[in-house]
Amino acid sequence: MAKNKSPDRQIAAQNRKARHDYFIDENIEAGLVLQGSEVKSLRSGQGSLVDAWAGEKDNELWMYSAYIPQYESAHEPNYISRRPRKILLHKREMNRLLASIKREGVTLVPLSIYFNNRGIAKVDLGIARGKRKYDKRQTEKKRDWDRQRSRLLREKG
Repeated sequence: MAKNKSPDRQIAAQNRKARHDYFIDENIEAGLVLQGSEVKSLRSGQGSLVDAWAGEKDNELWMYSAYIPQYESAHEPNYISRRPRKILLHKREMNRLLASIKREGVTLVPLSIYFNNRGIAKVDLGIARGKRKYDKRQTEKKRDWDRQRSRLLREKG
């Protein structure tokens, strides 16, 4: 469970809406099984994780409905842009995540796909609990107050 927040990551796709819709309890870095043309497509900045989610299938983790379009120069006749993609984790981490998924109200949300400093595609998964409407309003109110407070402190100091 590496928490790599170094600035040398090249982010290929991000799910910005996830932090608005969910409370993120924990972040996990995992590998991702991609085809060659998918890697090239992600390196060019295409791809979206807006409706993506991760789930269990045959005691393995899979990422569903992530949109990675076909690379322009690739000629794959039956390419599916929203196909399920396998998530690579150590067995112990995977068992822990599968146990947490089975709890009430907990889901795995892909937050971003990025390339680490070795050029390997990684997915940043978040263990998330859903926010209700009033939670979202409270978060927005707190964010607005923090902005206003920092603005006032800047003007004073």
